[in-house]
Amino acid sequence: MILIDNPTQSGLLTMTECVDVLERAFGAIDSGQAIYRPKTDVNVPNSKSNEYYRFGSMEGWFDGIFAIRFMSEVMTFDRRQDGTWREGQYSVEEGKNCAVVMLFSSENGEPLALLNDNWIQHMRVGGTAGLGTKLLAREDAETVCIIGSGGMAQTFLEGVCVVRPVKRVRVFSPSRDNRTAYAALMSERLGIPVEAMDDAQSAMSGADIIATCTNSGTPVFEADWLEPGMHVVCVGTNEVPPDAVPRFDVSVRQGIHSMAPSGDSERHRSGVGLSYAGFVAGSEEEMARIPEGGAAHIDSSSFPKYIDVVAGRAPGRTSDEQTTFYYCHGNQGLQFASVGGAIYRNAIAAGVGTPMPLDWFVQDQAM
Repeated sequence: MILIDNPTQSGLLTMTECVDVLERAFGAIDSGQAIYRPKTDVNVPNSKSNEYYRFGSMEGWFDGIFAIRFMSEVMTFDRRQDGTWREGQYSVEEGKNCAVVMLFSSENGEPLALLNDNWIQHMRVGGTAGLGTKLLAREDAETVCIIGSGGMAQTFLEGVCVVRPVKRVRVFSPSRDNRTAYAALMSERLGIPVEAMDDAQSAMSGADIIATCTNSGTPVFEADWLEPGMHVVCVGTNEVPPDAVPRFDVSVRQGIHSMAPSGDSERHRSGVGLSYAGFVAGSEEEMARIPEGGAAHIDSSSFPKYIDVVAGRAPGRTSDEQTTFYYCHGNQGLQFASVGGAIYRNAIAAGVGTPMPLDWFVQDQAM
């Protein structure tokens, strides 16, 4: 049993390797050689008037490794005068988060590794952006628009650049300082020009690939900004306007993203903040702290899944003029099993990771 912390992980997996292992894992779903449980959230009130505690978990299995990823966090809600809102998260204090990935052997049940979540979280999200772009974007796509300038926007762009010959990037986010810093950082990292733009529409105009990477509770672009041949991929659940869906010639969802409410419990609700669904404790007054997150969610239930396109049951892009959309949600637990498994195997091969006593996790059955 080893601990693989964030700094150690960063030297163990390239984005190319990340996209590759995700492609193999997602492709194994049909044969039963990969499986996952969609994300489940439990939300409970705390003592503050504009916060809610959330515990979320997801699981998956691939190539002999089972993973569970869980997180303990407090949601905060920034409601603005124009009716928009953003969701923030913290654990213990602002700027910190608590999320862990545990890996187990499906051969004998042995706990294999405990991974800090931050690095693998960003990598697996960026890898899925690359995978969706590889599936649907034009082969000659070379101009990227990024909306957002945080950590997810960094790996999102890296994932896209792995699978397409990107030559230029335009970025917009509401903070001038943040988008300027992002442009400088990513231009140096990738060796291509990245330009900070003053508005989202200008950033989108003429782009081949649109990547939205924000924590916005409302759409970040307008449907009539879309142009023929564009490919759109998103990380946020509310970033894409519902009225854009009819404009997409091809829409594909990654997989099943959440456990939809069955109606058996009034506490299992849709649209809990930025979550698609979750179990919610608290009084009516306490639950009113959570913005209505479901209003802007697009309905992806009719979209074919990634595996449907790969298996030939649904068409992907068939012409350069089509506008395509990859809904980068679903298969979360499988992402951690596949990417986490690759990180673990590379760690063992490199002889790195902090040993942990196995008897912290395994005990005799006898009392």
